[in-house]
Amino acid sequence: MKKLRLGGLAAGMLLACTGYAQTPAATPVPAATVLKAAHLFDGRSGSLTSPGLVVVQGNKIVAVGANAEVPAGAKVIELGDATLVPGYIDAHTHISYDHEDDWAQGFYEGMLRFPVEQSFHAGSNAKATLRAGVTTAREVGAGDFVDVALRNAIEAGLTEGPRMLVAGHAIGSTGGHCDSSPFPPERVKPSGPLQGVCNGPEQCREATRLQMKYGADLIKICASGGVLSESDPVDVPQLTSEELRAIIGEAHNWNRKVAAHSHGDAAAKLAVEAGVDSIEHGSFLTTPTLQLMKQKGVYLVPTRMTQVWVLDKADTYPPKIGAKARAAGASHSAMFKNALKIGTPIAFGTDAAVYPHGINAQEFGDMVELGMSPSAALLTSSQGSAKLLGIDKETGTLEAGKFADIVAVPGDVLQNIRATEKPLLVMKQGVVVKQSE
Repeated sequence: MKKLRLGGLAAGMLLACTGYAQTPAATPVPAATVLKAAHLFDGRSGSLTSPGLVVVQGNKIVAVGANAEVPAGAKVIELGDATLVPGYIDAHTHISYDHEDDWAQGFYEGMLRFPVEQSFHAGSNAKATLRAGVTTAREVGAGDFVDVALRNAIEAGLTEGPRMLVAGHAIGSTGGHCDSSPFPPERVKPSGPLQGVCNGPEQCREATRLQMKYGADLIKICASGGVLSESDPVDVPQLTSEELRAIIGEAHNWNRKVAAHSHGDAAAKLAVEAGVDSIEHGSFLTTPTLQLMKQKGVYLVPTRMTQVWVLDKADTYPPKIGAKARAAGASHSAMFKNALKIGTPIAFGTDAAVYPHGINAQEFGDMVELGMSPSAALLTSSQGSAKLLGIDKETGTLEAGKFADIVAVPGDVLQNIRATEKPLLVMKQGVVVKQSE
């Protein structure tokens, strides 16, 4: 019989989870919970109804609407002048990493931190993210498979956080945005396919298989350069058409979706033509590429709040990074407005870790400031992200049969979209994880 060797983190998780393998005793059906508020945004119709009422049994919604029957013995939570909305679905996070205002200090601390220690940081970030109203998150790249461990720990009830779909290591070329920093190779071992760095179709196919072997729910690629990396131009293609087809084809064969980091237009066009499912950031996308994305149903995940953040912080970064931040930030506003006009599908995503964890909902207001309606901004999560992640049959809307992922925000959310930033109540799969007194 083949022996399995488990690292410290995996072994600890296995020991902690042994209790879950026992046959549970029969338990009574839990009493219902009823949420009452002045308004309800169901995430499907795009409109507000009043009053708002949602009945929850176990981890599912069983009834919605003012005429829904309140079961005998139900716990009723009166929220007053508030709006019930679907839990936020953030399609672009890095919960496994930390934010640090001082870029150099963050780089230094990250280099010295062991994976197990980073897992504790990731757990803290996950808790902050959930309490901000994010009940589902797509983690698009993490080192040392910390994201896989975090997902598993949340599912096992060992730590608190959103439901997570994770990518393992992001995949890209040598010297690209997904590669490690340009350390002297005799001091720091260069990254290879296991860490997502590949060259040529066959090696890129291997890198994709390795991420899936070790637990990736999706694949993240770096099609173009990035802002917060030192050695690569922000807008040039970093994977060839053959490499893109190898990665995307392999992932799709395994029923995994592929997200492509791409600020650059040429890189995004190559990725779209190769069959990618979403383009992340998209700072320099042109009209033809946005139109092609609409035609093929490829989502734009604009991470608008990150562009605002890095543009504001540009003077604090190393000179090369600061210059890229200014270039991307200056182009992103016009690109986003153009995407709205064209009707390119948009999914809610924030690039958490570039900014401090737990303020994800600023993305809604930042998109509204560029001309999107409050209703459409909310729908980028409940419809856009839910469909992009392939979980729209399970969550994303306040409907009977869906998971009870619910957020209550003060007042009328369509009159004040920034109310999403101050949740009064957060419920994940029927469990209240935050409630203001």
